[in-house]
Amino acid sequence: MSHVRTVVDGLGTPESLRWHEGTLWFADLVDGTVQRLVPDGRGGQTAEVVASIPGRAGGIGWLPDGSLLAVSMDGCRIYRQTADGEIAVHADFSGLAGGEGNDLLVDENGYAHVGNFGFDYAERTRNEPNAALYAPPGPPLTPLVTFAPDGSFVGASAPVLFPNGMVVLDDGRTLVVAETLAFRLTAFDIGADGGLSNPRTWAPMIPAWQWKALCSGGFVGASTRRISALFDRPAIAKRSASPIAPDGIAAGPDGSIWVANALRGECVRVAEGGTVLERHAVDQIALSCVLDGSDGRTLYVATVPTVDRDVAARLRQGSLVAITLTA
Repeated sequence: MSHVRTVVDGLGTPESLRWHEGTLWFADLVDGTVQRLVPDGRGGQTAEVVASIPGRAGGIGWLPDGSLLAVSMDGCRIYRQTADGEIAVHADFSGLAGGEGNDLLVDENGYAHVGNFGFDYAERTRNEPNAALYAPPGPPLTPLVTFAPDGSFVGASAPVLFPNGMVVLDDGRTLVVAETLAFRLTAFDIGADGGLSNPRTWAPMIPAWQWKALCSGGFVGASTRRISALFDRPAIAKRSASPIAPDGIAAGPDGSIWVANALRGECVRVAEGGTVLERHAVDQIALSCVLDGSDGRTLYVATVPTVDRDVAARLRQGSLVAITLTA
């Protein structure tokens, strides 16, 4: 059984966990801030606000010169904070976004890859379950957008479904993105100019027959979506092992990937092809995860009681938990 401990609680919606400069960083989607953990003077840790981002902070990363980049979810822009604390627009992807800005990855060469929801997810799911989204023609697709280190536009990828967390593998040659609503991890080649090409499935996280049925028309599709809607309920979802809706992801050992499962309170480690290598349960919905960069033996997870941001803001029950890995 995993040893899980709470590191910080009382948060809104913690997301986008990163290990940087020897400590854990994250964004709070409710407060619109970027925060990091610092000693609390009592042997524990507390969260310190580093930056307030206009339009709610989303994904975060750093340029090679150390400047912080953070996505504005409402503005569909990337903001840059320099060492002196000044915040300015680094890049604008609003013209290519069909929904709120989402996660961000800055690769080792300083290219920033950013996703967006692709549509108004909150509005579409306000009065109907997630499963209803898959009725033909299904949810709209949207690209990942890439910007050079100076903020200039590089290009847009082939469209994907609700791109979320990202990691870089193969010594910087491959970007893997979590397509949350497609229940899969998708890989792209990273070109010399930072552009993304050659999309292919890295790991499916739903059986092929179930995905086909979910997206079908007629009686089969309608029946599958009704059954799937039942599994959206937390009390049922937490007792199921499939499918996995990948939200935030993190590079694991030996080329594997850690996945925060937005359907239920767990993180799983998967190999290319989709084999699940490890599963670790947490008490709330898992949104993001990252390994401790000092020894790789602690997995940090951002958890929330709900993905409804209005309810999350009222409850303030978001938390960061740490899982001690024993193998």
